[in-house]
Amino acid sequence: MKALIARTHLNKESIEGKSYDQLEKLLQAIQKVTMSPLAIEAIYEHIDRINSTTSEGKILLKAIKDTESNIIKIAVKENVVPINYYRKLWMPLGMSAFGIPMGVVFGLSLKNMAFIGIGLPIGMALGLALGTVKDQKALAEGRQLDFEAK
Repeated sequence: MKALIARTHLNKESIEGKSYDQLEKLLQAIQKVTMSPLAIEAIYEHIDRINSTTSEGKILLKAIKDTESNIIKIAVKENVVPINYYRKLWMPLGMSAFGIPMGVVFGLSLKNMAFIGIGLPIGMALGLALGTVKDQKALAEGRQLDFEAK
């Protein structure tokens, strides 16, 4: 697999340096799994874009974050997910899909719409629980990368 070029001028303590290290860790984790040739080619294109950029600062940081996000999307399409992927996905979904309707039900049944906020933490808990179960299932099936997106 292609590798990122070494950017020795990046300070390891800077946001750009930490993000670049995180992208390298993602690529190392992806090397350990089997992916289709199309997915590997798409990942190579993203690596080439990062390697060819000469930008610095916020522009480089945005390019690194976009590349990381796109590579994770490719991995998800290949049915391989980072650690806690489903938990991070389902928490806001639980709040919006379960929490808001439950809050409306509480508000209407108690005849006081101030109780609409009660549903949000309930939905968050349901989303976290569902996401954690799905993460554990992915780990048991060997579909989880040795990488956690931050």
